[in-house]
Amino acid sequence: MNKKIKVAVLFGGESAEHEISILSANNIIEAMDKEKYEIYLIGITKDGRWYGGKSAEDILGSSKKRYVVSENDLLAFMPGKAGENIVYVSDTKKRIGPDVIFPILHGPMGEDGTVQGMLKLACIPFVGSGVLGSSVGMDKDVMKRLFRESNIPIGKYRVILAHEKEKLSFDSIADELGLPLFIKPANMGSSVGVHKINNRVEFNTAIDDAFNFDRKVVVEEFIKGREIECAVLGNESPIASVPGEICTTHDFYSYNAKYIDENGAQLSIPADLPNDIKEEIRSLAVRSFNSLCCEGMGRVDFFLKDDGTAIVNEVNTIPGFTSVSMYPMLFKESGITYTDLIDRLITLAIERGKKERLLKTDYAGR
Repeated sequence: MNKKIKVAVLFGGESAEHEISILSANNIIEAMDKEKYEIYLIGITKDGRWYGGKSAEDILGSSKKRYVVSENDLLAFMPGKAGENIVYVSDTKKRIGPDVIFPILHGPMGEDGTVQGMLKLACIPFVGSGVLGSSVGMDKDVMKRLFRESNIPIGKYRVILAHEKEKLSFDSIADELGLPLFIKPANMGSSVGVHKINNRVEFNTAIDDAFNFDRKVVVEEFIKGREIECAVLGNESPIASVPGEICTTHDFYSYNAKYIDENGAQLSIPADLPNDIKEEIRSLAVRSFNSLCCEGMGRVDFFLKDDGTAIVNEVNTIPGFTSVSMYPMLFKESGITYTDLIDRLITLAIERGKKERLLKTDYAGR
């Protein structure tokens, strides 16, 4: 009988997307093949503390209620190649040694390379992009710079740093980008802190709110077009799913439209598009994914203009896995079931870990 693969699912986190992470983690755990995987839970509280055992179970079930944690379940990471590098603080002889970690953390301090760096120090393979792909995939400013360098079509935008806030000129930005326009934190997802604005009053309010979530804010031109999304899967040779379309009943695809309002959006999978545009979007999705040095998984978001021009908006390196999330639904339509998708992501992580372990770490000189 084959030994089960030990998978630790990492969820929660410090960001404003804590609750979405919990919803995603529940779906992933439900879809995992229990005959193939031995599942460990690691829950991160909003104050950044890591818990296993019963406390992690309580965090996982907390999407609708508050949770209670026990300090006996508090976890710590040990750098190095010991093999069992996750330890219980209350009893360091009690350890967890997963073969792979599935981080389903959305937003800063989870999706931005911070956790990925720690997992690399602990020599534990993990699902998704590495440190570099995660960090540039989180920062919409740096992301757009790399897109531009790779000749990937993007919209006009402006970056505002926190110390520049008091010197902002609404008139100059409106002249440069037009109205309406979008304001969003540079490092955030799930449309948290995102506003569509039409005038000076809305602009000032939106800027203040965006700076609540980040010290860098991106102001983008409004692009009239259909909202198209495409999922990507793979390491060296990634593949793209069929494209899907989001038709929202809100002014834009906001947090409320995504997760609160059951009628906030309709998903059209596959999108009703000519074959040549479908293939262009799939090709652009892979190019965008590769330009950011992404690995494992990613969802690429587009605006499709009336003239058929596809504009890349962003790449999400840890896309949602909730019941209404596009990433697993797009691959299901492409012939990969939810359970098979989880299998492939875990396999990709283990394969990358094996290749990285073959790299030399010493040099004797010649």
